[in-house]
Amino acid sequence: MLDKPKTTATPTATYGEEPGLRFAVLLDGQGGCRTVDIAAACSWKPGDGVMWLHFERDHPASADWVNTKGGFDPLVAEALLEEDSRPRVEPIGDGLLIILRGVCAAPPEDEETEEDDLDLVPLHIWVDEHRLVTLRDSGHFITALRDIRRALDIGKGPKKAGDLLALVSDKLVRDLEPVLDGMDEEIDELDDLIFKGEASEVRQRLKLLRRRAVQLRRYLAPQRDALNRIEHDDAPWLKERDKLRFREVIDKLMRFIEYLDAIRDRTSILHDDLATVIGERIARNSNRLAALAALLLPPSVVAGLFGMNVGGIPGVNDTWAFLIIVAVVVVISAATLWVLKKIDWL
Repeated sequence: MLDKPKTTATPTATYGEEPGLRFAVLLDGQGGCRTVDIAAACSWKPGDGVMWLHFERDHPASADWVNTKGGFDPLVAEALLEEDSRPRVEPIGDGLLIILRGVCAAPPEDEETEEDDLDLVPLHIWVDEHRLVTLRDSGHFITALRDIRRALDIGKGPKKAGDLLALVSDKLVRDLEPVLDGMDEEIDELDDLIFKGEASEVRQRLKLLRRRAVQLRRYLAPQRDALNRIEHDDAPWLKERDKLRFREVIDKLMRFIEYLDAIRDRTSILHDDLATVIGERIARNSNRLAALAALLLPPSVVAGLFGMNVGGIPGVNDTWAFLIIVAVVVVISAATLWVLKKIDWL
């Protein structure tokens, strides 16, 4: 009887087992990795292979490691732990200090839940030939890093530091596409609502959408410049293949920025259409009120004249006077209605 072949389970990535450290892996140079703890990371030497450490930027343990155990220049450590930052790149020695923005998504345990408000969160990076250190705020989850980690666990990840950095940049930009597609679909939906005359809920949604487009562009433009600077850096560990990927990422990011400009222009057009619809509705309601006032004017005049408490009012002693007055009012009102329709007021 033949033995059944043994099946090997896909390793499961673990996160956050040590304070402030999301994960630490040592690349094997073949597309895979080996998970290490913080003690092994502190004793790591460049000859051991490429190390990737991912921290929570605002955790005290992370700040302690960056300031005392990471071996960084004080200015680099300060920049890595800085709270407010815009995308930029600074060559320092043989490494690069990089700050990019990535899409914040649901945490791994809540993958089936949909986020109503995706945002761009800062990702602080230090990279050289032998090590890549990334930091993001606690409570935020960047799908790009999660995908790369999973690829490493199954042996299909990057092999060198330059390859890893290029892949991080590529996936950060890639995750912007569904956000922009969602914004474009929302614009189409708002356009349909305006066309159907259902403009009551459009104004607030349009305002938020336009603000979101402006905010995204505010960060993507400097991110394009930052990636362009990485591509032209002369670091020896950045291979030609890595720079080719950076060029593709920059081209995709430029298209996304143009896409955002188009979205902003479309929101401006929709805002003008909404203002036109609201103006037409106000004018139509004003015409109706004016027509109603015109229809009620003859009865009001007659009622005012015959309601005066003075002598000499005709028909006081006539049994048919009231019916005659009612008939006259009906005729005048009908004539007024015909005139209003004739001049397209109704």
